[in-house]
Amino acid sequence: MAITQALADALRSCGSRGALAGARALHGRLVTVGLASAIFLQNTLLHAYLSCGALSYARRLLCADIKEPNVITHNIMMNWYAKQGNLSDAEELFERMPRRDVASWNTLMSGYFKTRRFLDGLETFVSMHRSGDSLPNAFTFCCVMKSCGALGWQELAPQLLGLFWKFDFWGDPDVETALVDMFVRCGYVDFASRLFGQIERPTIFCRNSMLAGYAKYGIDHAIEYFEGMPERDVVSWNMMIAALSQSGRVRVALRLVVEMHRKGVRLDSTTYTSSLTACARLSSLGWGKQLHAKVIHSLPHIDPYVASALIELYAKCGSFKEAKRVFNSLHDRNSVSWTVLIGGSLQYECFSESVELFNQMRAELMAIDQFALATLISGCFNRMDLCLGRQLHSLCLKSGHNRAIVVSNSLISLYAKCGDLQNAEFVFSSMSERDIVSWTSMITAYSQIGNIIKAREFFDGMATRNAITWNAMLGAYIQHGAEEDGLKMYSAMLSQKDVTPDWVTYVTLFRGCAYIGANKLGDQISGHTVKAGLILNVSVANAAITMYSKCGRITEAQKLFDLLNGKDLVSWNAMITGYSQHGMGKQAAKTFDDMLSKGAKPDYISYVAVLSGCSHSGLVQEGKLYFDMMTRVHGISPGLEHFSCMVDLLGRAGHLTEAKDLIDKMPMKPTAEVWGALLSACKIHGNDELAELAAKHVFELDSPDSGSYMLLAKIYSDAGKSDDSAQVRKLMRDKGIKKNPGYSWMEVENKVHVFKADDVSHPQVIAIRNKLDKLMEKIAHLGYVRTESPRSEIHHSEKLAVAFGIMSLPAWMPIHIMKNLRICGDCHTVIKLISSVTDREFVIRDGVRFHHFKSGSCSCGDYW
Repeated sequence: MAITQALADALRSCGSRGALAGARALHGRLVTVGLASAIFLQNTLLHAYLSCGALSYARRLLCADIKEPNVITHNIMMNWYAKQGNLSDAEELFERMPRRDVASWNTLMSGYFKTRRFLDGLETFVSMHRSGDSLPNAFTFCCVMKSCGALGWQELAPQLLGLFWKFDFWGDPDVETALVDMFVRCGYVDFASRLFGQIERPTIFCRNSMLAGYAKYGIDHAIEYFEGMPERDVVSWNMMIAALSQSGRVRVALRLVVEMHRKGVRLDSTTYTSSLTACARLSSLGWGKQLHAKVIHSLPHIDPYVASALIELYAKCGSFKEAKRVFNSLHDRNSVSWTVLIGGSLQYECFSESVELFNQMRAELMAIDQFALATLISGCFNRMDLCLGRQLHSLCLKSGHNRAIVVSNSLISLYAKCGDLQNAEFVFSSMSERDIVSWTSMITAYSQIGNIIKAREFFDGMATRNAITWNAMLGAYIQHGAEEDGLKMYSAMLSQKDVTPDWVTYVTLFRGCAYIGANKLGDQISGHTVKAGLILNVSVANAAITMYSKCGRITEAQKLFDLLNGKDLVSWNAMITGYSQHGMGKQAAKTFDDMLSKGAKPDYISYVAVLSGCSHSGLVQEGKLYFDMMTRVHGISPGLEHFSCMVDLLGRAGHLTEAKDLIDKMPMKPTAEVWGALLSACKIHGNDELAELAAKHVFELDSPDSGSYMLLAKIYSDAGKSDDSAQVRKLMRDKGIKKNPGYSWMEVENKVHVFKADDVSHPQVIAIRNKLDKLMEKIAHLGYVRTESPRSEIHHSEKLAVAFGIMSLPAWMPIHIMKNLRICGDCHTVIKLISSVTDREFVIRDGVRFHHFKSGSCSCGDYW
């Protein structure tokens, strides 16, 4: 026995040291002393050969010398196959085994888990349980629970818990850890927390599993749990840093790195990878360089993942040369490093260089990476380079990467953006497996060309949907004028248990409410954002400010604007635009000046907004000042919109010659909108000669808009030139230009009511007209004289809407009306008088601006 044990110990020593020569010498010694047939020593020798990597010696021993292999013999051989990832040989040997024990089953399950064949591992466990030849042990349960967790198989987890209690493994720290981790990965974080609370001495691995669960499903709870942990290892710190960075709390994540260092915890490559990624998200090159220096001093070598994070940092912070320097210094470049550098070159619009890098990667790695392919296809998407995109598609087909979801999704997006919907749908239909991005890409593709029916077909064909998918369909409806369908979509979204509206949802909804002037619905959605804690999200608040402004509620817009911390340029522009639309030019100018004093830099849109405000309020000197400041101070070249505002401002104020001179000095060709602004001013001031010149230019530009034609015809008519007026109308008929029909709409009891001039389609049309007639009688006592024209103006759409609003809404409620065209002079006068005789307030948004009618006057001061 002593000799046998000594030989066995010597063989184990040779195996642990990889000493093949020593193992072979001991093999000869076994033969010499007559112990070569002892199964115990044979198994030990077999293990030694395999540990030395001598598979040929091991197989020769198994086939020639071991006459009666036992279950341990087969387990040793199968365990080696599994560790090498050679599961086909392991499976074949497992099937040939005359007898198996729990170690045999465990070896196969462990091999499946390590090679990510989780379902095969679970099926093996079921087969083991049904065979009845072996009872599971702690290691069995660790394997099967890890596989269940990796698959997130929620239905299986409770069944495994039942078996766990049946075999009474409570108290085994490894199984307890695997149990908690399984429920965390399956999404049962609350239940995992209750189980964790029952464990007397949880291991650090178990604590880290709970931290991962909290980090995934609630960052605030994760922070609280992390701070209360009695012990932490480097994994704990890394988990918390990564979770904070991914949740957007990047600065907090970096502060945690500093604290980790102060507490003496050694930063590893995972720490540096997460930290550098956080710096990249912040575009903080200073922080990143400090971490780079720390990496050089503390790590023996830079692994590819840290290197990739460094490349991403420098690329995103504008130091692409430094990114290339880091890349070129690497001895071991992996596909991640290449992909990040290719992405960085695309970010700086070095498209040809990115293609060159991709070809170099193929030559160096002798392989094509799916993520690199997807990145380059995305570059084609940004450049709308369909030619190269098709070549890359061919490469995908040859290499088999077309089966990768990330590649197929990139191809769908490319073809969709380039208008090739046939190929986009071909790629989609060819996919053996699709994710939410695939479906959403097709929804977006069809919504972009206005095919809402086809987009809805894809939406309805989805088995599962997330907030992004719902937002895509919701946005499609809103974008293409189907606001009511979009709002119905939101109601359906709220009924989904597993979908929560996000900030994109509310931005889209506010945009829809703004367009149709849905006041009440806008209030309801605003309430939802308050409950969701999103009302002070800058993007949501900006959309709400615009919604309130476009619904005629400038006071509410101002209150929200004042509450908003961290205003961005969009916030300032939204508020300035709101004031301008409401004819509050002085407030628009003051807000613009406040923006400058806060250090915000105005952009093209900022100047359009403030100049429009000056135009609507007759602030000539202020408008001239801002128009000069735009170029002189902020280096912004005036565009067509700015010139149009200035022509309108000068023209309305009676400076027609100056307005015409400004047009003559424009560096670009004036558009119909610019000449139209001058034409409108000529009507106000009765300048027929200049009006004819402006109209001539509008007609030469072949503008399809009927407004300018109708305006010139009206100018001639007012001047008593009926023949000229008739000639303009004939010109319209000859060109096939029809007068844009005027219509108004308003919201009553969550329903939008639409009115057209002389409309008889409304179910209450008789009552509405009777009400309007009575109102006209009342204002006649104030001196109003009804104007007569070839087409009577009495039943214009805004007048019908006013009468309906008085009938339908309580006396205390302001009546909000939207109109697609500029309100006519007669309607403007009538509504002013109606506001006086009824003591009602009317807010009307026409095609140009807002009018607040109250007590017989209008906020525009008759300057519109």
